[in-house]
Amino acid sequence: MKSTFRRQLTLILVLLTLSLLITGVVSHDLLEQQLTDEEEAKLAKTAESVAVLVDAYSNSFSFFSTWEFRTNLSVAATASGRDILICSPTGEVLFCANDKQNCRHLQRSLPESTAARIFTGMQAANAAAGRIYGDERISMALPVTYADGTPVCIILVSAEAEAVSELSAKSLRIFAMIAVVVLVLVLLTAPFFTRREARPIREMAMAARSIAHGNFTTRVPTGHRNEELEELAVAFNNMTVSLQHAEIVRQEFVANVSHELKTPMTTISGYLDGMLDGTIPAEKQPQYMELVSTEVRRLSRLVRNMLDVSRLRDQGIPADRMSDFDICESAGQALLSFEQRINRKGLNVDIDMPDLGLTVHAAADLVTQVLYNLLDNAVKFIDEGGTLSIRIQRQGPRAVITVGNTGPTIPPSELPLLFDRFHKTDKSRSTDRDGVGLGLYIVKTIVLAHGEDVYVSSHNNQTNFIFTLHAK
Repeated sequence: MKSTFRRQLTLILVLLTLSLLITGVVSHDLLEQQLTDEEEAKLAKTAESVAVLVDAYSNSFSFFSTWEFRTNLSVAATASGRDILICSPTGEVLFCANDKQNCRHLQRSLPESTAARIFTGMQAANAAAGRIYGDERISMALPVTYADGTPVCIILVSAEAEAVSELSAKSLRIFAMIAVVVLVLVLLTAPFFTRREARPIREMAMAARSIAHGNFTTRVPTGHRNEELEELAVAFNNMTVSLQHAEIVRQEFVANVSHELKTPMTTISGYLDGMLDGTIPAEKQPQYMELVSTEVRRLSRLVRNMLDVSRLRDQGIPADRMSDFDICESAGQALLSFEQRINRKGLNVDIDMPDLGLTVHAAADLVTQVLYNLLDNAVKFIDEGGTLSIRIQRQGPRAVITVGNTGPTIPPSELPLLFDRFHKTDKSRSTDRDGVGLGLYIVKTIVLAHGEDVYVSSHNNQTNFIFTLHAK
């Protein structure tokens, strides 16, 4: 299986090769065209110089045959390095500057149509020159006339096209050599850079496999020069920390649930076994059956509360459950449900609420559960003859509800943990048959689901649980 970097490297090499190939071909064509244009410009200047020479000797009708003219023309051809032909107005070759005697180009001629066209002005005559010389040429043809417009001759200056092609081909060969060197360097250095870029991803893959096997302490190195890889490494480590924390919470949750379920189930099993084997007399069995029923109800509350909290965390509070109601009335009704327990412990009740009530917008049944859980917690841990307090006041757009009780001050280190699942400040509370350690956790879940806040303070033997709701 090819790695991503290998596939990308292959794609880059293919694109680089195609780019170099296209660049080479285009550069060759442009260079050849430029050299051709430059050569035509030089040929045109040579033709103009020869025209001046012809004008100097054109006063003699037979100047073509004079030795002095031919010598000067040969010197001009040698100096320019170009081939020069003097043709008649009809296109017949009269004189070749490069071979003054027995020139093989003599008696050859330009096409009449080409000769006639040349007399309209200087122009290229590559095809016509190639026909005379028998090879591919670059040429410029210039007409010469007398002052009255009578045609004198045609000057045809040309050079081999092969010279221009050879120069451009040489440049192409140099470019090809450079391209090959570049590709070789890329092939030699690419594996090093590929391995270096792929190493962090391989490390992350190994770390992911380690995490999949349950090792949540795995971390990947950071400090990469690549910004994207650095962000990925940091995000990966943050994810691992979250997974590690979630695993710790899961283990603690399972351990706490197991502990909470073990005690009532052991009690139920012991009582039932005692009744079945006759250890518990028949006359006492109703009493123990009542204890079994209490433990079953406790288990039922535990399971129901866990399901309610889970549903609330996953689904939130539906809009149709939200309504306007008087929080003071709800607090009063919740307090009445604890009347017997308050009287049994001889508690003092301190109530501070607005006389006209205070309307809030929330889920009434869930807020009632919050009040009940906080009052239950307060009554449970208040001292005999202590004071239970409920205070409701408006602070801007918020209703602030405080449920307090006197009693031992909770250590500051325990305060942040009070709203955790199954947390108990007093570890001996596991013998308490009425609590399952979810009351305050449910309070926090409901309040946060409303988008509000809940917190606790404890000092000078006074503990207060405060939460807020949206006031109307």
